Amino acid sequence: MTSAPSTGSTPTVALVHGAFADSSGWNGVVARLLADGVAVQSVSNPLRGIALDAAYVASALAQIPGPVLAVGHSYGGAVITNAALPAGNVVGLVYVAAFAPDEGEVIQDVEADSRDSVLDTALVGRRYPTGNGADTELEFSIDPEMFHDAFAADVSEEQARVMAATQRPVSALAFSQKSGAPAWRSLPSWAVVATGDKAAGSDVVRRMAERAGATAVEAEGSHVIMVSRPDLVADVIQQALGAVAG
Repeated sequence: MTSAPSTGSTPTVALVHGAFADSSGWNGVVARLLADGVAVQSVSNPLRGIALDAAYVASALAQIPGPVLAVGHSYGGAVITNAALPAGNVVGLVYVAAFAPDEGEVIQDVEADSRDSVLDTALVGRRYPTGNGADTELEFSIDPEMFHDAFAADVSEEQARVMAATQRPVSALAFSQKSGAPAWRSLPSWAVVATGDKAAGSDVVRRMAERAGATAVEAEGSHVIMVSRPDLVADVIQQALGAVAG
């Protein structure tokens, strides 16, 4: 999903999805931004681990002409935290119900301290081939029977069933690899904290946003607040655009 490349000083908005999802989760936000004349591009997140995913996303961001406002949802927040500086053209960060880890942090350790997240109880593990002989690695998806409550409680049950059936599994490496130098230390950031987030955990998202010095908006919603409240998320992105545009 793209619009015409930005030709002036207003950044292109690059949207990075998180685990158990794909770029279609941004559809409502994209529609609103395009209607407002904003240049938008969604970036597919491989979901194979922090190191690989950050390298891929950094390459994708670097190939967008002009400045970029990087927006990450959930695990996508950890990815843009690691990808923004190597990309070289990112001027701001927006975290949507997202992780903003510090250097050396591991997401599974951060999640272990959450009082709000129930995600660990909803995960189903499977093995996938690494391409290195017979070697395999662990990946996770969300039990479809628990998807609505744990991940998307503020969308209809019918929509949640569709999202559960089309979810993309994420490698365990996404949760077990250490995060690198965080872009939020040198770039301005904004955050949407969904008060009903039971996946990343509202407490974790709030704490990370505060530490990053992000301009934060708290709003009622589940982990997929960009699906249930796209206008609110688009408004925060527009606020960030207004602040970083030259």
